[in-house]
Amino acid sequence: MSDSVLYEVADGVATVTLNRPQVLNALDGAMIARLREISERAGRDGAVRAVVIRGAGPAFLAGGDVALFHANLARAPEMVREVAAELHRAILALRRAPKPVLAAVHGAVAGAGVSLMAAADLAIAAEDTKFTLAYSRIGASPDGGATHTLPRLVGCRKALELMLLSDTIDTQAALALGLVNWVVGTERLAAETANIARRLAQGATAALAETRRLVNEGCGRPLAAQLDAELEAFARCAATRDFAEGVTAFVEKRAPRFKGQ
Repeated sequence: MSDSVLYEVADGVATVTLNRPQVLNALDGAMIARLREISERAGRDGAVRAVVIRGAGPAFLAGGDVALFHANLARAPEMVREVAAELHRAILALRRAPKPVLAAVHGAVAGAGVSLMAAADLAIAAEDTKFTLAYSRIGASPDGGATHTLPRLVGCRKALELMLLSDTIDTQAALALGLVNWVVGTERLAAETANIARRLAQGATAALAETRRLVNEGCGRPLAAQLDAELEAFARCAATRDFAEGVTAFVEKRAPRFKGQ
């Protein structure tokens, strides 16, 4: 359905809302296709300077729609290839978008929900959130980039523990591991998310894009190559009007007013 993922832009922030609350936003093929379409759109949208991903209803995202796999066991491998490939295109679109992505999670965050959250640059969680990889419980290995992002967030041994045992952890454990950046009261999630998104949207967009790209690509480079990449990124930032505004504001002892260029 076209409304399975909603897209709204206000004050430079694109809010992407997973919108199948009746099934805890479990992903089916149509919803994943819509998520990929919107992720690509957010990356291209010149009015967008930050992206928020959230879930409607009682959960962020409770994983894939397992009932669909059960109903199509005879063609499960083909279905997995189709659905996971589209999910992976959505994940890549978010990671490659030249603007920061914030995941705001609550309730159940399971399977692909963890993968999607981990693909974001930052994550804020309501205190009632529960996390589980869940894949091993159905005899599957992870998708959505979890085997790439989680070891970088929590380390290989802890990532394997989460993946192999599929234990459920709470927000304090997630915070201690570095899975999320902030934990807030459930009633404060929307307000705190809006505050962080506003700060990101008011930042120097090109500089934030260069920073996230350097971090995302840095694990695969030797130090010398990363230093070269940093030099070129800094030089590109120095050519922007936001850089001129930033250094001018510093010298004039005032807050910068970045325009996203």
